[in-house]
Amino acid sequence: MPGDVTLRAVDLSKRYGEVVALDGVSLEARAGECLALIGESGSGKTTLLRCFNRMTDPDSGRVLVDGAEVGSLDPIALRRRIGYVPQEGGLLPHWSIGRNVSLVPWLRRMTDRAERGARALVLVGLDPAAFAGRKPRELSGGQRQRAAVARALAADPDVILLDEPFGALDAITRADLQETFLRLRTELRFTALLVTHDLHEAMHLADRIVVMRAGRVEQTGTPDDLRRAAATDYVRHLLERARVAS
Repeated sequence: MPGDVTLRAVDLSKRYGEVVALDGVSLEARAGECLALIGESGSGKTTLLRCFNRMTDPDSGRVLVDGAEVGSLDPIALRRRIGYVPQEGGLLPHWSIGRNVSLVPWLRRMTDRAERGARALVLVGLDPAAFAGRKPRELSGGQRQRAAVARALAADPDVILLDEPFGALDAITRADLQETFLRLRTELRFTALLVTHDLHEAMHLADRIVVMRAGRVEQTGTPDDLRRAAATDYVRHLLERARVAS
């Protein structure tokens, strides 16, 4: 079961010119928990996720990882200890899959980087003998996303950030990768922050869901919490549109 708080945001605000991306957002993710950020485009969910690895710095508020203020941490070192799966995977096209997956162990000067990369490929269901030597263009979309998840896992992080990791895949491949993700969470017990626009995916994969709208949190709760008692009309309409209302 989830334990101590691993990720914490306190009263975060962020503007891009006249656009308000975050407006007083607070949340907590406990150790071993999967917390999903759900909302329409422009709701602030990706901006919020990127505050935890300092790819975005808020204008005000506090961001903590394992109790440490991220603003006091070296951003490069922080990113190397947190797994990250961006939209479309972000694999380097001119590198082999094996080299892509071993990137973070290599950056952290781990002596067993190749072994870590191979082990991570096995974890996501890719045989290193068949896939490590290929380039990303030689893989299907689902295989590339598996490799992207493997890269995030290779250095054994305690935290993984995932930004719409399965959004561009066909329904069958997406369902298969969702089940892989659930298995990996059970086996490895990492804390995950998952951005998705798909409420069904959030309810299937996450322990708790943060519903965002226009840079604010509308409601935070378990899937059952949301089904039983939507906190706002927006959340109620979201559930109704997705046909998951109680």
